[in-house]
Amino acid sequence: MLPFALIPLAFLCGALPFSVWSGKKLLGLDVRMFGDGNPGAANAFRTGNKLIGLLVLLLDISKAAAPVGWAYFNLEIRGVPMVLIAVAPILGHVFSPFLGFRGGKGLATALGVWIGLTIWKLSLPAVVGALIGIVLFTPPGWSAMLALSGIMAVILIWLPDPLLFAVWFSELFILAWTHRLDLRQGIHLRPWVMEFFSSKKS
Repeated sequence: MLPFALIPLAFLCGALPFSVWSGKKLLGLDVRMFGDGNPGAANAFRTGNKLIGLLVLLLDISKAAAPVGWAYFNLEIRGVPMVLIAVAPILGHVFSPFLGFRGGKGLATALGVWIGLTIWKLSLPAVVGALIGIVLFTPPGWSAMLALSGIMAVILIWLPDPLLFAVWFSELFILAWTHRLDLRQGIHLRPWVMEFFSSKKS
């Protein structure tokens, strides 16, 4: 019974809108006025205050890592209940009841899930994939897809666990939906990459 009781708890943890609360309390601003209008770490950075952006990023990661890690390592929950606990914080962030069920895109929270499940084993390739995407490609949604690609490569090669596969496919579905506008535009090289290759040809 306890595993299933943790699902709504994990959802509520993920639903905590730290970006909105931090922006209003510390800056007197609504982060949803910046960037794409979503409540999340990316728009917290766009306020111009990097410390607030970093604080929100760490909180958005932690609100997923804490309940998922507690359930997985401390309570040793596995199977379907663990998959649901792992997905719940992301859904909480995306459909936050504190914001009228209109939350953010869930990328930092999704990273927190992998930290909770594997500490660094899958979160590290996720960060590497996301950074490569941010540096080389636009629009930003493709960075999330590259992060997921890095995670899947490591799962296939090193950690072929059905639980991790289930969480990965769940994240793929959620993040593809939250980033759907970016993905519809297709993937493009950033201008500096195009200029680099053009200079090499000339």
